[in-house]
Amino acid sequence: MSLTAAPRIETDRLILRGPEPRDIEPTIAFLMDQDRAAKFGAFDNRGDAWRWFMLNVGHWHYHGYGYFALELKQTGATAGICGIWNPEGWPEPEVGWVVFEGFEGKGLAYEAALAARQWAYDSLGFTTLTSNIVPGNARSVALAERMGATYERTYQNISMGEDMLYRHPGPEALA
Repeated sequence: MSLTAAPRIETDRLILRGPEPRDIEPTIAFLMDQDRAAKFGAFDNRGDAWRWFMLNVGHWHYHGYGYFALELKQTGATAGICGIWNPEGWPEPEVGWVVFEGFEGKGLAYEAALAARQWAYDSLGFTTLTSNIVPGNARSVALAERMGATYERTYQNISMGEDMLYRHPGPEALA
């Protein structure tokens, strides 16, 4: 049972769908992993991680977009989150991604991020998107650049501190 009205998007290996109750535990496990979630925003207690999950649900209701749960078609496992994020204080909407432990290095974040970006352009009418990346997150920089995004500037993110803003090509450049 989806907690939002998020669409269902299918790629070769993934289903991007709205968050469901079964996604709470894998998401909390990621958010409480201080090493893995450090460049996303780790929490040191379960209650704050749970509230972040619910913030994403509310984000969908307020904006009509948010982080999709990434479900592996083959197994049904929740492999991560990816989508369009724009909470209060963000400079503008961004496409963001995270894959959970055990799912890295398989190209899933790239596959999901391309699908989420295309959905934002086609269905939401966005003409530009960014990805906000904490300095030192070389894997996310590489993924953003693989998607055609280019470094634009460094700014102070209200939640993460210093952040690098990468600009994605607009829909006209991808046509």
